[in-house]
Amino acid sequence: MKNYTKSIFCLLLTALFTTVAGCGYRFAEERNFPFQIRTLFVPVFENPTSETGIEAMITNDFIYEFVRSHNVRIAEKDMPDAFFHGVIRSFSTHTISRTDVRSPLERRITMILDLRLTDRHGQVLWALPGFSGSESFIVQPDKLITEGEKREALRTLSKRMAEIVYYQLMDIE
Repeated sequence: MKNYTKSIFCLLLTALFTTVAGCGYRFAEERNFPFQIRTLFVPVFENPTSETGIEAMITNDFIYEFVRSHNVRIAEKDMPDAFFHGVIRSFSTHTISRTDVRSPLERRITMILDLRLTDRHGQVLWALPGFSGSESFIVQPDKLITEGEKREALRTLSKRMAEIVYYQLMDIE
């Protein structure tokens, strides 16, 4: 009887390993940055909008996405393989819900970026004009708290947009 139980156990264990191994799960392959780029310079994004000071945060979020993957190094302006340029074309805030005519409950920020990757000679390798995203935030009775909520929504939006762009670049063959 013990041999029979042992055989059943081994058979079940083998079936389990076969099922897990055959489920299709695999680690993503390590990919290089497109266009054989090893070093990248990211100047501070241009910001002609009236929302001053957001360009540093947005630029840093894009740099972070590039650096965290270890697929490309951030270089000095002198000799990178490529440049990643960004322009904050538009930044707006709109009310999306109200408690009454005079009291906004929720607002949405919307940002449009023009992005391009150029080689060291200025040749455009990749461009994404008019890339837009939005994020909502709750309006609080205290204006300072509402500004903090807006800033947090901007952080979330900026990080999400940087991540989307990074993955789009990594999908280039």
